[in-house]
Amino acid sequence: MITVQNQRVEFLFFRPHARNVFLAGDFNEWCQGDLPMTAQPDGYWRAELRLPPGEFRFRYCADGAWYADYAASGVTPGRFGLDSVVRVRQPKLAVATSAEFVGAAVA
Repeated sequence: MITVQNQRVEFLFFRPHARNVFLAGDFNEWCQGDLPMTAQPDGYWRAELRLPPGEFRFRYCADGAWYADYAASGVTPGRFGLDSVVRVRQPKLAVATSAEFVGAAVA
């Protein structure tokens, strides 16, 4: 499961009996041991990344076995099975109203 807020992405993967879980994707050139996830008391494993706007493929590796996240933004065929997809949108810019602009100019 993923949560995307601005450019912060939280990855949660339920694997209560796993000993080691890693996150890998095109954002880290699929390096299996590069992004270890942290075990949570409720059986989930957690990782948080800041990613630039775009679409990224990823998978979880738990004790040497690879898993897709079907609760992500989607799945797509990859070289070794299904890859999960996370989409990070461009942050919205705050736009001042004309009244705010005029007030700032007067002050």
